[in-house]
Amino acid sequence: MTNPRGVLKRSALIHVSCAATLAIIAAAQPQAASPSSSLPVLGIYKVDPVHSFAYFGAWHHIVGLVRGRFDEVTGTITVPQNSAESSVDISINTASISTQNARRDDDLRGPDFFDVKNYSAMTYHGKGIRHGADNTWIMDGSLTIRGVSRVVPLTFKFKGFFPDPRPGKPARASFHATAAVKRGDFDIKRDNLMELGPNPQGPDVEIEIDVEADKSAPPQ
Repeated sequence: MTNPRGVLKRSALIHVSCAATLAIIAAAQPQAASPSSSLPVLGIYKVDPVHSFAYFGAWHHIVGLVRGRFDEVTGTITVPQNSAESSVDISINTASISTQNARRDDDLRGPDFFDVKNYSAMTYHGKGIRHGADNTWIMDGSLTIRGVSRVVPLTFKFKGFFPDPRPGKPARASFHATAAVKRGDFDIKRDNLMELGPNPQGPDVEIEIDVEADKSAPPQ
């Protein structure tokens, strides 16, 4: 006759053995930062322009919204030993704007808006971060458009490292960021009464950025 206590004991030993085996296997695997990790490990991260995009939504005739994006984003993200001193240096090719309408895009590249002949890039430079809500960080960097610079808070989150890097390739990190601005602050004023109304309140352009960046070197 089978001993019930013996069965239970053997079952418990099997469960413990399986759990220990799984723990050893997990420990042996290369560990990337969890998506919920607050910041990546220290290093300089080079933005991959093929997999990075800056999107925007701009008020249109007060109640409408025009969406678009910039297809050429380059730059670096630096995480030093003191992570509070992290920095961002981003450049966006203004001619790479796309709103899925060629006529409108040409207008936006013209002198009344981004004036790409005279200002081929908009830039964002910032150093120093502080904690935000929901595991985010905030950087008060300088956004320059059409030669006009304004301090624009950038709220961002480190989403984690790719869990499946290709052999011989650097670790790849992912970030998501948001910001908001007033177009008039950058001397973009044509049709603003029609677009924004007589007494606009708050920002009229929402910005959303998705970046993939490769770890290139430890910061100096």
